[in-house]
Amino acid sequence: MSLDSLGRVHFLGLAGVGVSAVARLMLAAGVPISGTDAKELPVLDEFRAAGVPVRVGYSAENLSSLETETGSTISTVVASSVATAGNPEYDAAAAAGVRLLHRSEGLAACMEDKQAIAVAGTHGKTTTSSMTAIMLHGAGCDPSFAIGANVAGFGTNARLGAGEWFVAEADESDGSLLNYSTAISVVTNVEPDHLDHYGTAEAVEQVFIDFTERIQESGALVLCLDDPGARDLLHRVQQPLTERGVRILTYGTSQDADLTLSAVTPSGFRQESVLTLGADTDRPQPRSASMVLQVPGLHNALNATAAVAVGIAAGLDLERCTAALGRFSGSSRRFELRGEVNGVAVYDDYAHHPTEVAAVLSGARSATTGKVHAVFQPHLFSRTRDFAADFGAALNAADTAIVLDIYPAREKPIVGVTAELLGHPVLSRSEAAAAVANAAEPGDIVLTIGAGDVTYLATEIVKVLQEPTR
Repeated sequence: MSLDSLGRVHFLGLAGVGVSAVARLMLAAGVPISGTDAKELPVLDEFRAAGVPVRVGYSAENLSSLETETGSTISTVVASSVATAGNPEYDAAAAAGVRLLHRSEGLAACMEDKQAIAVAGTHGKTTTSSMTAIMLHGAGCDPSFAIGANVAGFGTNARLGAGEWFVAEADESDGSLLNYSTAISVVTNVEPDHLDHYGTAEAVEQVFIDFTERIQESGALVLCLDDPGARDLLHRVQQPLTERGVRILTYGTSQDADLTLSAVTPSGFRQESVLTLGADTDRPQPRSASMVLQVPGLHNALNATAAVAVGIAAGLDLERCTAALGRFSGSSRRFELRGEVNGVAVYDDYAHHPTEVAAVLSGARSATTGKVHAVFQPHLFSRTRDFAADFGAALNAADTAIVLDIYPAREKPIVGVTAELLGHPVLSRSEAAAAVANAAEPGDIVLTIGAGDVTYLATEIVKVLQEPTR
């Protein structure tokens, strides 16, 4: 499906990070667009400034009023995962026979004339996608991208570049990653998650198998050998992919990886390492290059290694890729500095799975000689039920671990499932802010962690730290 075939496009959930990315891309491509969101948010002003008609609050009448305002008929509606049947604008569009697309299908249309790089995995998608975009840009490729967070250096979550490559974060939470046909696919790891959608771990594994089947002939799969789930995936898909001419490029600290990460040396928020690309028919001898990153943690070093592997698969030189990654300084809500007061640094992170929580706390530990204080907000009742013990164990890595009540998002409460299941003190937001601020000393790190509205608590903690009477 090409962009030219869509006509005027109306977006439902325009302010959402995924939908806004697609809207930005279509706007840049010259597609006439409009949009609605449930509430007023700052991103809507950005679209208004660009001349996009915007509505706040869903109503069936919005479609007709927008058509009157613009003098043109809405041909396509692109909707977020939560704007579905029952949404008055969605229902009105369906009744009128308007083409209805999921956000991921709209993104697929944006990638139609590009070489798509889709980054998937239970963890690390946003950072790996961001690093890949920065790396390709630094290497002179002028890529397009659509990512689930603003990328430092670009100041946006989506960009339409003039080059052939398009980097997309591929979301497995609802199976929409299967809507992309790719030149290069990345799998960072495979673990059970989103069991509210899939039901079983086996179903999660199957969607990643199906994802690899979307790689075009003569394309490439980049996969992390350090992760048991990804390694198991490799064993299951290696033969059929090879038969289709798909190149497989593995990475990790494992010595049998094609691109090996070694000698990882942290120095505060900076870390150095060595990447070694093994010999093959095109390279009679292995090649090595140093890599310097401005973000901490082994998980980030592995994410960067994945980005370099993508560059190799795209035909770029190893040294060129590693040099470009030195410019990466992070993504929003991924170990994002929110303030520093009297030597206490406050960071915010989107981690919402036990493995991610453990990784961000490990990264914080490597970045300071002081203590690490964490406030974690569980996301979804079902995820809390399924991983309560694992969350509790991951939080043990912090010197101070406080838990907020569960952020329900799209779910209704489940009987017996509460934040107390994690085995750490459960406090209100104000109590948590006061507790970590009182515990923190110069040289310490305070982290707010979770996929819900805990992100706003970081600012509250900074304010408490600034109080003269503290």
